[in-house]
Amino acid sequence: MDVWNEKTEHKLNELLEKAYDAEKGFKKAIEHTNNPRLKSFFAEQARQRSAFITELRQVLKSQGMKIKDSDGSISGSIHRFWMDTKAFFSADTDESMLEEVRNGEKAAIEDYDAILDHCELNVPIRDILSKQKGAIQANYNKADYLEGFD
Repeated sequence: MDVWNEKTEHKLNELLEKAYDAEKGFKKAIEHTNNPRLKSFFAEQARQRSAFITELRQVLKSQGMKIKDSDGSISGSIHRFWMDTKAFFSADTDESMLEEVRNGEKAAIEDYDAILDHCELNVPIRDILSKQKGAIQANYNKADYLEGFD
């Protein structure tokens, strides 16, 4: 029996691509703030996404899934360009960056939910995705909290 159907493989590869986008987005956000607390938060999130990518790639490969080589998506590049533009024209860059983080994290949570709810996954992969989704939810909540301190 195959572990992967085509839909699941496609969705998991998309999730990896979006994780690369998130990592780059957090690195881009670091460039747009002078707030040490936010720089630290963004750097921590970039490291976390890098770890998510490594962890997910390893388990998927060990389960026999074909992983597409990627370093992000076109839509992710457009989003980072939008962050640059928004930061350039925004009077409150820190608030706008946290808003973009919340938007990105909300979308990531929805992506994880869609995979967890609609794809056939074995236990190790389901566990990893559930753990990563929980961490992203915590990031979303922390971005809300940090907005009061920028």
